[in-house]
Amino acid sequence: MPEIPRFRTIKISDLRFESDNLRYITVKTPNLKGRGNICVFVPENEDATNLPIVILLHGVYGSANSWSRQAGAHLTAQRLINEGKIRPMILAMPSDGLWGDGSAYLAHNGYNFEQWIVEDVVDAVKLNIPQATNATSLFISGLSMGGFGALKLGAKYPEKFKAIAAHSAITSLVQMALFVEEPLSDYQQVLEKNEDVFLMLQSNENKLPPVRFDCGNADILIEYNRVLHQRLNTAGIPHIYEEFEGIHEWAYWEKHLPKSLLFFDKHC
Repeated sequence: MPEIPRFRTIKISDLRFESDNLRYITVKTPNLKGRGNICVFVPENEDATNLPIVILLHGVYGSANSWSRQAGAHLTAQRLINEGKIRPMILAMPSDGLWGDGSAYLAHNGYNFEQWIVEDVVDAVKLNIPQATNATSLFISGLSMGGFGALKLGAKYPEKFKAIAAHSAITSLVQMALFVEEPLSDYQQVLEKNEDVFLMLQSNENKLPPVRFDCGNADILIEYNRVLHQRLNTAGIPHIYEEFEGIHEWAYWEKHLPKSLLFFDKHC
């Protein structure tokens, strides 16, 4: 196995005991000062290389198992592949670093949860999944806190991602206070744009890949998403925004995940 010095150890699940085309990777990285977990969906009977990688970020209170065990993301992807609606793609579903109620996918308190996602997760998948290579296209999406992470990291590193999507996204760090018990001061960033999706998108507006986000019309975060949409329109920043019936819950995210996967397929 090729060695990446920052990973002291890498462990992957045994094929004999895996199910539902899910694999589990654990790596030790300085960015987390310890180990991080990634649940990976690899399409069945797929020997092709250079398959796209879609990073799916979970919300507060979640883990690397959230997307698969609470929304069946891997089953949705395989169904769409079988129906010929999307090309085969890998889903990388990492933990956020398991800090407090949620790390917000930021660098803080001596940890770098941002680099864990944009560097470690990508490299760990490429090292362990033969269908992924250095030529693989990357996409990023997420829900709630994970939507915040996806929109912000996708905008901050536009050269890495072919497209960005989000569901029911937190749009500014202050909204974390709606969900977590940790004080916002624990998350504070030096640059204001690291705390705000619009400011990050605006800072790289000439480099952005395609952007799509949606939200339930009865979601606790609906007004914040509407404001983000309005600000992007006013600034002339291209994006797709949609609203659907629903609240801030897994039933909504399970139902609307296909929209992210179909969106990504168009930009493979």
